[in-house]
Amino acid sequence: MIEAAAKRLKGHVRETPILSSPFLDAIAGRRIWVKPECLQHTGSFKFRGAWSAISTLDEDTRQRGVIAYSSGNHAQGVAMAASKHGIASVIVMPSDAPHLKIENTRALGGEVILYDRANESREEIGETIAADRGLTLIRPYDEPQVIAGQGTTGLEIARQATELGVSQADVLVCCGGGGLTSGIALALEKHAPDLRVRPCEPEGFDDVKRSLATGRIQNNNAASGNICDAILTPQPGDITFPILNRLCGPGISVTEDEALRAMALAFLRLKIVLEPGGAVALASALFRGDEIEGDDVIVVTSGGNVGPDIFSRALEFLT
Repeated sequence: MIEAAAKRLKGHVRETPILSSPFLDAIAGRRIWVKPECLQHTGSFKFRGAWSAISTLDEDTRQRGVIAYSSGNHAQGVAMAASKHGIASVIVMPSDAPHLKIENTRALGGEVILYDRANESREEIGETIAADRGLTLIRPYDEPQVIAGQGTTGLEIARQATELGVSQADVLVCCGGGGLTSGIALALEKHAPDLRVRPCEPEGFDDVKRSLATGRIQNNNAASGNICDAILTPQPGDITFPILNRLCGPGISVTEDEALRAMALAFLRLKIVLEPGGAVALASALFRGDEIEGDDVIVVTSGGNVGPDIFSRALEFLT
């Protein structure tokens, strides 16, 4: 399924490179290889899954339009993929989502419907609107074709690692509901089985880490309250968690300050812009080295949609 998605995505997505810096290696005490999905269309990996899912719909279904719910990155990915297919998209977004992500989603052609994430269910809102308007729901992670699209990142990692001579390493992935993490894990299982995926999350919202430790899906106590908005999900997905549980190593969690420091270092040493949720994997590589094995670590920086206020906070760590 991932290979089929790669064929559909060819010519529509960017193959992101692998970056490195001796300065980051020195901090981590090992070689760090960074795959910057922040350079993907719409500033995150989410465009891969959105294109994959929309491109599989039959023409009649697709022309009726799609709907998605998202705090911002899936929203933008679906809005852009829908626009490029010439169809309408409706995006259900939390009212406290970053203003930049809301405005970008609208600019990319999405009809944005805001909701209160503390008191309303985005799933219920999305399913109701989908039924009323005849739209197809594109779930952010618990959807096989979305997982397949995200898994194309893993195909690229497998090929690029071989070119770099890296045959054994932990692959650190920023993890929310687990779509990207499980997709990469499935791709590596087949094409690079000695590369082990490790989910990375913010402290206090480490449901995947706790779920892996117990072998059962665990919930987060809060729905918001952390700057890593892109990866704040209630719990791992019903589809993604069995994949994560079978294929992934232990999860890693980092503080907000560590995510901000990683953003600053990525800007200084790699010349890339990350958002907090897209930086937790790099933060894990830099500041949780005692939880990682081997001389090499591959890091997926998953998104770069950050406003000037948060980015300014990150840059303060350079002073």
